[in-house]
Amino acid sequence: MNKMFGALIDAPVLGPLVRRAMINIRYVGRRSGKTIETPIGYRRTPEGIVINVMSPDSKTWWRNFLGDGAPITLVKFEGDQDPTGHAVAHRDAAGRVTVAVTL
Repeated sequence: MNKMFGALIDAPVLGPLVRRAMINIRYVGRRSGKTIETPIGYRRTPEGIVINVMSPDSKTWWRNFLGDGAPITLVKFEGDQDPTGHAVAHRDAAGRVTVAVTL
């Protein structure tokens, strides 16, 4: 599924349209130290973006941003730029997870 969305994000014709709601993020895993890139859905905020993590119990990437958070790169965000921001994950009482990225 990630490969399919990654391909859509990079598609010449559809890519700009898809990137209005989806982008690839790049970050370094806290435990592995490896650079990881994965597609996510997002929405813009005045400070940056917010990622609503769907099915957070079946995903682990967002845990890299718990506590004080960590750097995150938004790949080809608004064109060909790869801005780096600071991401902080939060889990609410209902179990919903959001990751706020400040650019």
